[in-house]
Amino acid sequence: MGRSLPAGTRGILRPRTGLERFRVERTAPPPELAPFVEFFWVLHWELRGRPPHRQRVLTRPTVHVTFTSYLTEGRTRGRIAGVVRDDFVEEIADEGRVVGVGFRPGGFRPFLNAPVSQITGRFLGVDEVFGAAGGALAGKLFATSDPGEALALLEAFIIGLAPEPDPSAARAAEVVERIAASPGLVRVDDLAADVGLTARSLQRLFHEYVGVGPKWVIRRFRLLEAAERAVTGVGLDWSALAAELGYADQAHFTREFTAAVGSSPARYAREAGPGSIDA
Repeated sequence: MGRSLPAGTRGILRPRTGLERFRVERTAPPPELAPFVEFFWVLHWELRGRPPHRQRVLTRPTVHVTFTSYLTEGRTRGRIAGVVRDDFVEEIADEGRVVGVGFRPGGFRPFLNAPVSQITGRFLGVDEVFGAAGGALAGKLFATSDPGEALALLEAFIIGLAPEPDPSAARAAEVVERIAASPGLVRVDDLAADVGLTARSLQRLFHEYVGVGPKWVIRRFRLLEAAERAVTGVGLDWSALAAELGYADQAHFTREFTAAVGSSPARYAREAGPGSIDA
């Protein structure tokens, strides 16, 4: 049965199916973390007696720090996820909870003190960047059963680490926001001219602060827009949408969408759109 989608589901593929198997809530950062953090989030699942669920995500240029409690197994995991360029699939089973923080594009660079591209496609232990205090944080977060208290502890930890705002990080975030708001902006040269940088300077900024190149970010936000249209049922003239998003033709759009999402646009719309029936 279809259901209205809460805010913050962009990138969660087949969100109606997923949201029958887990709950996710996002909160805005406090003002002192706004230069660095896009949102804090909590995810909880309870699948005892039900099959495991594999959730596929169409990732954005975001670094996440997450702490997971596998309640049935009595174990925890803390990790830093660099930007994931390819498929990201997470399997959940039994019961568990994740407490996490998603950084603004560019916002993790001041914490890492190294180019964000160095961790692209990688998962690091929290202690590898934040030391022993970071490594011990999972135990503290899950000593409480109250997700609000866990988020407050994570927020306080990040506040305690927060460096001075970096103008280049802010610049990187602004450019990514420009891409997200302009699905028809499809060429790196046009983007560079639009934001007042040379193409080479733009590439260096993204390598250092975002972790992936501007071409990848442009392509990814086009696909996020297309997937969201399919779910909401808006703009399902695929030929017109392909042209709107700057693809040379519908065949090019279909190939790129299928490679990223795992099914063709038309099939995805049937399976995930407003008339779909969740399995």
